[in-house]
Amino acid sequence: MLKFIAHSLWLLWCWLELSVFTLALYILSWLPRPLAGKWYHTLSRIWCQFLIRALGVDLRLHHKNKHDLPEQYILIANHPSALEDFAIPALFNVYPLAKEGVRRWFLIGRISDKAQTIFVKRDDSASRHAALESLLEAIKEGRNIAVFPEGGCKGRRIYSSFQTGAFDVAMQTGIPILPVFLHYEDQELFEWHAPHTLLHKFWHYMTAKNNRANYYVFDAISPDGFADKTAFSEHVRENYLHWQKRYLD
Repeated sequence: MLKFIAHSLWLLWCWLELSVFTLALYILSWLPRPLAGKWYHTLSRIWCQFLIRALGVDLRLHHKNKHDLPEQYILIANHPSALEDFAIPALFNVYPLAKEGVRRWFLIGRISDKAQTIFVKRDDSASRHAALESLLEAIKEGRNIAVFPEGGCKGRRIYSSFQTGAFDVAMQTGIPILPVFLHYEDQELFEWHAPHTLLHKFWHYMTAKNNRANYYVFDAISPDGFADKTAFSEHVRENYLHWQKRYLD
């Protein structure tokens, strides 16, 4: 009983500090963009860390890489859940590519926008082109970017193909791909699919009997030696299929 009370009080405190921090970030989001700078991006990453803690997720980062991480990289990951939208920025200093709809999420959308998230309408060729240019510009400015090459939440298994945008950026800039494989031990509960909303998923995470989330980091993959972005993406996808067999099957 005492353990339950202590845990409940801890969760209450986590949500209280998250609420206060969210309100502060929202107010600061109304500052002119030139005044926000990198410090707002840093605060948004701390906010993500607070959210993960409030949700009670046991987030574990596993370094499977044999070599040091490069100074700059293009992070990619599979996308089975909604959690990685917050967990990846909590763990890595990246500027993610997100679907345009995230901009309309209550509070979170405005905070994400001010934190310099790059948005894209996946079914709009002009938007995809603009997003590619924004990704290239971010790389030129020395930033790390994060992309889900499956093109959205496609389920707990690796999708039949990868979008080539991240690999195109890598080949144009010479910046390596940093693959991160996501494994939720309760795969069915963490998986995001219709008709679940973000609030539904938050409740699922908080009530999960097995709340372990394993994020495996592997060695960065250089674009050198690949004939084109398609060959590069297919090679990396084959690696993901191998990791899927190791960790999910």
